[in-house]
Amino acid sequence: MTSQPSRLFDFVSYQEERHPQENCFVYKSKNTWKSISTEQYIAQSNRVSRALLTLGVQPNDKIAVIVPVNNPKWHILDIGILQLGAQNVPLYATLSEKDYQYILNHSDATYCFVASDDIYQKVKNVQEKTQLKQVYRFDTNCEVGWNNFLELGDDVSLQPTVEEYKKSVKATDLATIIYTSGTTGTPKGVMLTHNNIVQNVISTGKKLTITGHGKKLVSYLPISHVFERAASYYAQMMGFQIYFAENIEQLGDTIREVKPHFIAVVPRLLEKIYDKIVAKGSQLSGIKRNLFFWALQLGENYKPYKQNGIWYHLKLSIANKLIFSKWRESLGSNLEFMLSGSAPLQPRLIRIFTAAKIPVFEGYGMTESSPAVTLNELKDNGLKIGTVGKTIEGVEVKIADDDEILIKGHCVMQGYYKQEELTNKTIVNGYLHSGDIGEIDADGFLKITDRKKEIFKTSGGKYIAPAVLESELKKSRFIEQVMVIGESQKMPAALIQVNFEFVHEWAKRHKHTINDVATDLKLVFRIQKEIDFHNREFGNWEQIKKFEITPDVWSIEEGHLTPTMKMKRKVISQKYKHLIDKIYTS
Repeated sequence: MTSQPSRLFDFVSYQEERHPQENCFVYKSKNTWKSISTEQYIAQSNRVSRALLTLGVQPNDKIAVIVPVNNPKWHILDIGILQLGAQNVPLYATLSEKDYQYILNHSDATYCFVASDDIYQKVKNVQEKTQLKQVYRFDTNCEVGWNNFLELGDDVSLQPTVEEYKKSVKATDLATIIYTSGTTGTPKGVMLTHNNIVQNVISTGKKLTITGHGKKLVSYLPISHVFERAASYYAQMMGFQIYFAENIEQLGDTIREVKPHFIAVVPRLLEKIYDKIVAKGSQLSGIKRNLFFWALQLGENYKPYKQNGIWYHLKLSIANKLIFSKWRESLGSNLEFMLSGSAPLQPRLIRIFTAAKIPVFEGYGMTESSPAVTLNELKDNGLKIGTVGKTIEGVEVKIADDDEILIKGHCVMQGYYKQEELTNKTIVNGYLHSGDIGEIDADGFLKITDRKKEIFKTSGGKYIAPAVLESELKKSRFIEQVMVIGESQKMPAALIQVNFEFVHEWAKRHKHTINDVATDLKLVFRIQKEIDFHNREFGNWEQIKKFEITPDVWSIEEGHLTPTMKMKRKVISQKYKHLIDKIYTS
């Protein structure tokens, strides 16, 4: 019996031995939920390994995988690759043809598996400029389709060879190369070992309070991101059922239907969930509306561990019964917690959702740290709102003289693929230099204050931490996205993408027609009031003096955001250079 997983493909063996699932993976096909059992998962993964052997794949070969929507085949292929000692190179579905060519070449990928006509065409267009021998498709039954590929693995006489390869894979071997989504610059290939991710999953799991196999989670964040991937391995280790969302637009419907016990979220998604809830509350009238916003205000003042006192919690119990119970229903009623990572989360959202009995545990990590470094938890006074928690087991954090967060332990990557010089600059004396600025309080909680590379200095010599300003400004219901600018300029300013849904509802209430959000004077004056209100939280040198409203939605598709919805500052600056010029020349 597997005592504890040490390699990524051990997670599925661990599940089979301890709590095999009939519904290991559950996905929709023609509007009907279908499932794959643990036994089928293992059988199909072995078939994949045999098919890859038939193609001549050897240990340390690189296999690229690109899917626009998470599905069981990705995981089956993942295990099939890993148990041969080869490496899975997941790529984002939103990359350009140029990016695909660069990464496929840089990673030395010999085969590529894709889904969707668009991605297939992009990869085929650059195939001759890469080392790719073949491009297979998950989603068709053509000559290079999934079923034809699997038939290559029908020769069961190859299974002993698969088993020998599995035995030879060590925990310290390279498992995957994950190319950063690239908020700035060229994507870098982060090399993670089996041990990096396995130990990270186990250590993170020890902080989580969820118990009992057979529970459900919904997989919807890009599986090419290590956060979602680690969450999936954790679910496999725990014997949970993984339901695959059809797409992110229908996520709310999927959550209500599946009734998951936990979900991994990124801040932008939680902000959207919150905005929709508040929008519905705003449509109420009379006493119902007053009760809604009374409960909201109560939630904003929440402190864990009964710090608010008996009277507060008596009122909160009423709010939970009358208002927050409906929030829980809208999220399926079973949610034990949400796990937030990838970017900073507004503390007030943690307060409100936790007050509503949907705890949000914010953590901190990065691709280079496999991913988790710290995590909040409810046990042992381990939750402190406004921080990203304490370190997970086996990880050490210290703060450098310039306040940069340095990380050491089992989570630290092997390095950047084919970039030894950059690796040596990033990992010094065993410490990973994160590029984030932070502090550790007296109780051992880590607080992130900004990105080292994003802090800038105005022409007057004042340092500005944009993330802090942006987090405050996004509390406004008028503002969906905001990017603070002003490096080497006389003052900080902002580019703003309004919350179009709320703005048009606001205009309708005021019997006002908006033809262009970027230039509408009444809207501009209203946004200015919002900025004036939030500016009060900051020193005069930090306050936003000017702003411009962008005319369109910032999206993943248009390149404003990474696949996990973080801003691409360089791209946004280039797209709206004319607005930046207007701010600083007018």
